[in-house]
Amino acid sequence: MTTSQDILALSERLARAGYIADRPLVTTLLLMEGLDRPLLLEGDAGVGKTALAQAYAAAHDTRVIRLQCYEGLDVGQAVYEWNYAHQLLAMKLQEQSDRSVAQTEAEIFSERFLLPRPLLKAITQDKPPVLLIDEIDRADEQFEAYLLELLSDWQVSIPELGTIRARSIPHVMLTSNATRELSDALRRRCLYYFLDYPGVEKELRIVENRLPGINAHLARQVVKFVHGVRALDLRKRPGVAETLDWAAALMALEIPALPENADRIIDTLGCLMKTQEDRQRLDSATLRGLLFTAAG
Repeated sequence: MTTSQDILALSERLARAGYIADRPLVTTLLLMEGLDRPLLLEGDAGVGKTALAQAYAAAHDTRVIRLQCYEGLDVGQAVYEWNYAHQLLAMKLQEQSDRSVAQTEAEIFSERFLLPRPLLKAITQDKPPVLLIDEIDRADEQFEAYLLELLSDWQVSIPELGTIRARSIPHVMLTSNATRELSDALRRRCLYYFLDYPGVEKELRIVENRLPGINAHLARQVVKFVHGVRALDLRKRPGVAETLDWAAALMALEIPALPENADRIIDTLGCLMKTQEDRQRLDSATLRGLLFTAAG
């Protein structure tokens, strides 16, 4: 049973790990634990999906095992591979021995020559890790079907070794930027949470948590300015990571508050604007308007 005390305790552990989470998200994380269900996190790039997995792992004193998905990802790259170079070397060394072919094969197809990839690694840990399956929407439907089978059975079949069953059930988080529609079967298997850009007050708490030495006045101005930038028609809106980078840059330049002189801001915009197209949209009139709003 999830209680208010459980929610508060996990919220505090996440905050100590540098992640500010609101009550609905913390409740969903506790349900993920209690129900042993994967959690599908959707939202724009930069809203903190990967950071959440890292903070959750830190809060539970465990490791993150990350599988970065991409088009063409196959089972061999995600689950296991054989160390062919070492196998060939072992075969050469055994050519002069009196071992039979069967004995040689048994030796070279043993766990000694197995290279576990993220999925196999995740289910063979003594302590449950956080298995982060990043950008599942970039993988194809065939891999998604295999993943569903693994998440249901928690075992991997290796023809040469047999079935390897999970020592512990990992905490599974899948992220998606919605570049393609995921299957209904995967969505049914998972709990779901949509991570949006934080509001001003929440993002201010994030900045103050991650940059404890920042001037309070500068922190609020930075957050208000970034929120104004996100409202523009941009190709890539700055995420929370960009807010933190920019705030840290202003601190490093010993700027105590956003100046009225736009030139000093222009010099640091590489922390926020990551494409030339977006940079050109922030013309001088728009920049002055955002500075005026942030200073208000």
